[in-house]
Amino acid sequence: MAYQAEGMVLLTTSQAAHVLNAHVNTVRRWSLKGILPVYRIGPRGDRRYRLYDLQRLLIEQYDRSDLA
Repeated sequence: MAYQAEGMVLLTTSQAAHVLNAHVNTVRRWSLKGILPVYRIGPRGDRRYRLYDLQRLLIEQYDRSDLA
């Protein structure tokens, strides 16, 4: 289930991995490298990813590809 805060749709790491068609460890690594913004919520600091940021990353990757 996606978490919604202040109009933002926030996804867990596994949900983000599913959207990006990537492994959860890859999503974590991208957030550590600053490729993908991450938000920490709750006392444990659980990772959440904005759906908007995932879509932006996918569009950027598509624009860089040689599909045209």
